[in-house]
Amino acid sequence: MSQMLKLIGREKELFEKDINNNDKELKSIVSSSSFLVIGGAGSIGQAVTKEIFKRNPKKLHVVDISENNMVELVRDIRSSFGYINGDFQTFALDIGSVEYDAFIKNDGKYDYVLNLSALKHVRSEKDPFTLMRMIDVNVFNTDKTLQQSIDNGTKKYFCVSTDKAANPVNMMGASKRIMEMFLMRKSLEINISTARFANVAFSDGSLLHGFNQRIQKQQPIVAPNDIKRYFVTPQESGELCLMSCIFGENRDIFFPKLSEELDLISFADIAVKYLENLGYEPYLCSDEDEARELAKTLPKEGKWPCLFTSSDTTGEKDFEEFFTDKEVLDMQRFENLGVIKNEALFDEDKLNFFTKTMQGFKQNLSWTKEDIVKEFFKMIPNFGHKETGKYLDGKM
Repeated sequence: MSQMLKLIGREKELFEKDINNNDKELKSIVSSSSFLVIGGAGSIGQAVTKEIFKRNPKKLHVVDISENNMVELVRDIRSSFGYINGDFQTFALDIGSVEYDAFIKNDGKYDYVLNLSALKHVRSEKDPFTLMRMIDVNVFNTDKTLQQSIDNGTKKYFCVSTDKAANPVNMMGASKRIMEMFLMRKSLEINISTARFANVAFSDGSLLHGFNQRIQKQQPIVAPNDIKRYFVTPQESGELCLMSCIFGENRDIFFPKLSEELDLISFADIAVKYLENLGYEPYLCSDEDEARELAKTLPKEGKWPCLFTSSDTTGEKDFEEFFTDKEVLDMQRFENLGVIKNEALFDEDKLNFFTKTMQGFKQNLSWTKEDIVKEFFKMIPNFGHKETGKYLDGKM
């Protein structure tokens, strides 16, 4: 943990005080409750599952589409924490599938349902087909599992939003903003809470996770030098989700308070720290060809080829914000957690029209990215989407 903190330029854990202040109540509630974690084998899902497991729940069921990641989750839990008296099981299921619906029909009784499944990559919006899957996973699967939770008498439904939902500029952030609108509608029938947080350092598929892969494969380290982000560790992401799930009032959105412990840091700066930690001196290259070529020789000399460039791809937001100036905040309740207080604001006609339009596209097996962007603008009139024609998959 301390090693990872060092890499992201921090010395202290963010939520230590809040967890300690509420630890007794957390343990009491978790140990007397049952949980379903959806998307529990992703980086944040695993972190949340571990936070629940180590507090001895009565029932903990974990669902994820990735069979391999699920195996690793179980190995990790068994190796770190051992066993609990309660019912702990994992299921390799797609939550959009009929098998998942049968699984819920078979039991489906949980006090808390936590949905961590998401298509989170800005690069997932480059083609219309992956983009539609993003909408399915982020919006419609959330709405479906919410309804199932209502039908089964679940006490609380938690799901993850993103800082990119505050004044969104990319389709991923906008899909999460639309998801929040669907949540507000269902909040009239069930208590919901959510969280917006920073980049999770070294999470699956992230640029920092890619650094590990590049080192293993003897390939150059590439990072933007003009984009700064806030980073939390996987454990901190799990703590934030659990705190929101257990202590969030209906419609609350939790986020990390900005403090001296949480600083903006650029990807290029982290790359330098990361390489120095491994004992390598970063060597700055001028283009991809030079970087690829030098990767064959430089590491033997204790240097590593790096390409740090400015960002020009679609959907990159050059700053991060957890809330907008129109949102009502409670900054007093916790030391390092802020809370956005929400009214149940949504437009029933807009939600129904969006659902019907997307269903129509899918029935016809035909839609373009422009079709979807147009519908997003109807949902979010001030959507700051700009198409540059360049995507991350077109770069090293």
